[in-house]
Amino acid sequence: MKRKIHFFPIVIALAFIAWKYFSAEKFVNPETGEAHRVGLSENQEQRLGLQSYQQVLSEEKVVRSGPEVELVKRVASRLAAATGDAASSFEWAVSVVQSDQVNAFCLPGGKIVVYTGILPVAQGEAGLATVMGHEMAHATSRHGSQRILRSEMMNAAMAGAQFSMSDLDYQQQRTVIALLGGAAQYGAILPFSRGHETEADRVGLIYMARAGYDPRESIEFWKRMSSVGGQKPPEFASTHPSDGSRIANLERLLPEAIKIYEASRPK
Repeated sequence: MKRKIHFFPIVIALAFIAWKYFSAEKFVNPETGEAHRVGLSENQEQRLGLQSYQQVLSEEKVVRSGPEVELVKRVASRLAAATGDAASSFEWAVSVVQSDQVNAFCLPGGKIVVYTGILPVAQGEAGLATVMGHEMAHATSRHGSQRILRSEMMNAAMAGAQFSMSDLDYQQQRTVIALLGGAAQYGAILPFSRGHETEADRVGLIYMARAGYDPRESIEFWKRMSSVGGQKPPEFASTHPSDGSRIANLERLLPEAIKIYEASRPK
């Protein structure tokens, strides 16, 4: 008997994806003017952000006071004031965690965690403003909610494809699903993630310039970061742009950011 692919599950999956996309909330990033669809409401995002923040603080060694904490809080305060309408509903909070991790992140709703391991790479306020502005831009741009929607749509597509192949033998199904998964990973998921990183660089650069930090320092920070962590995967296989691509993009954005920085300085 000839085995065949059923198209009805694919049609159902496509209908679900279309419904999911067009019924999702539309968000316009005030810094870029670009419209995006998001999978969660702002309240849902902020509740999840707060839960994750509380969990991190319960599991890590939090630094409560000292010059490192004062430095981080000072930079966070200046950047938060520069985020404008995108963060109007945020309740900002920042914590410093004692760790060798060269990392920092900002959760939805404005909950920021900075690991002490990144401070030597930052080498001062402007470097720290580069990475914190970038992470805060992820939150204000609602990148997490965008990824949730994209993930739900991709899962629906894969489920439709799998059901459509119910007549094929197991090995054939595995082969086709593996090929589709690879195509989705390298053709959609990873480029989507790299796009978010590039947008966060752009918006973060605006934030640091508005806050009075010289955006030219962002180039120096990312040059230092490029030497951290050893060998990295090629760009097409990574969630992040290559260091060279990131720096080249920031250099392209510098003229406009410098204008914002010059306008922010006291006359």
